[in-house]
Amino acid sequence: MATVARDNIGLLNDKITITVSKEDYFPTFEKKLKEYSKTVNMPGFRKGMVPAGMIKKMYGPSIFTDEVLKTVEKQLYTYLDSEKPAIFAQPLALDADLRSLDVNNPTDYEFGFEIGLKPEFDIAPLDKAKITLHKVKVSDEMVEEEVSNMLVKGGKMNEPETIDNEENVLNVLFTECDKEGAIIADGINKESSVILKYFTAATQKQLIGKKKDDIQVIQLSKALEADKLEAILLDLGFEKDDKVAAKKFFQLTIVKIALVEKRELNEEFFKEVFPGTAVATEEEFRKKLKEEIEQYWEGQSRNQLHDQLYHYLLDDTKIEFPAEFLKRWLQTGSEERKTAQQAEEEYPTFSSQLKWTLISDKLIRENNLQVTPEELKASMKTEVMRYFGTMSLGDDTSWLDSYVEQMMKDEKQVDASYRRMVTDKLFKYAESQVKPKEKLVTSDELTGMQHHH
Repeated sequence: MATVARDNIGLLNDKITITVSKEDYFPTFEKKLKEYSKTVNMPGFRKGMVPAGMIKKMYGPSIFTDEVLKTVEKQLYTYLDSEKPAIFAQPLALDADLRSLDVNNPTDYEFGFEIGLKPEFDIAPLDKAKITLHKVKVSDEMVEEEVSNMLVKGGKMNEPETIDNEENVLNVLFTECDKEGAIIADGINKESSVILKYFTAATQKQLIGKKKDDIQVIQLSKALEADKLEAILLDLGFEKDDKVAAKKFFQLTIVKIALVEKRELNEEFFKEVFPGTAVATEEEFRKKLKEEIEQYWEGQSRNQLHDQLYHYLLDDTKIEFPAEFLKRWLQTGSEERKTAQQAEEEYPTFSSQLKWTLISDKLIRENNLQVTPEELKASMKTEVMRYFGTMSLGDDTSWLDSYVEQMMKDEKQVDASYRRMVTDKLFKYAESQVKPKEKLVTSDELTGMQHHH
């Protein structure tokens, strides 16, 4: 009779020893061997007439090993099924000497497996979390800046004949030369684009009236305003504060002159930005735009709040891991084998992901934050609607349901949607448990706080 013994060998780390005796595996081995002798093809023998001794000699050892291992595995999984220890990943087989398996001398064999046990733990209490909701106040300047960007973005590109306006965008070829304008062999030769107003007043004067293919010799530091000089130096392949490079002379060849003609703030433009809404005046337009910008920053504030909650739960929940077992598991148990050093390097990231999985699973379980199939369907429907958003879908949307039905069959997609929704519920729940203090910050400050997992 097979026996199973379990011993603790370290923190959250047990060894399971399975002993199988001859009567556990030998009958099936003999049966397999018989089946084999009926089907094997061997030159010089009719099918099914190969002498048993010969079959045993040739195929016995491998069939024997197979049957012993299958029996052991079955014992292991029967044990895990009935005892249900909370384990990480899969059991790790301890090195066994398979050479000791002797088909001519069937006896008791012992195999060891190592398991890593999931720890019991308490989640850091959310009502003790010190959390700040960083809010951005959307100012009229922010709206103004957005409006002006939109007008430029929606504008038309014209190509005037001559340089005539400080807003002209110039594509120019920078060719390194000496101060008389003679080209330096093997010098820099690179195209870049500059807005006319980035040049100093004196250089702008020289460039006004120039046409395509005209050439002007400049010295970088004299021709460009200080902050614009840095950008051009970088563009030409220097360090931004390279004093020597800043003194170099270049021939500027005008490759192209362009001017963006801004859009006008009129009803046609409002309708383009907010299709299907009744925005008719500039005042309504700015109001609606302000609401959108506010919504965007509210979203960013929530994300940053969730980030704090994530770090609080992760850093303040104490969980012990069977680290040595997990490092061994990383080496042999995962898809591709890793060296001990790789496992050591990957362990910190791996264990914090593992920790987050345990914490979130427990929160989801204890607070019953399940996502129902109906919610999943509704969410996918909304996604499809958003995807087709700008097109008018007509009145007949019956196809939508069958489209979503198809999507529900795609496991990967369902899984991704489920994860996203359950994570949303998790953070909504966590948010409902904390009382953040509010703090006003600038949009740049908030952007600077964002970590991404």
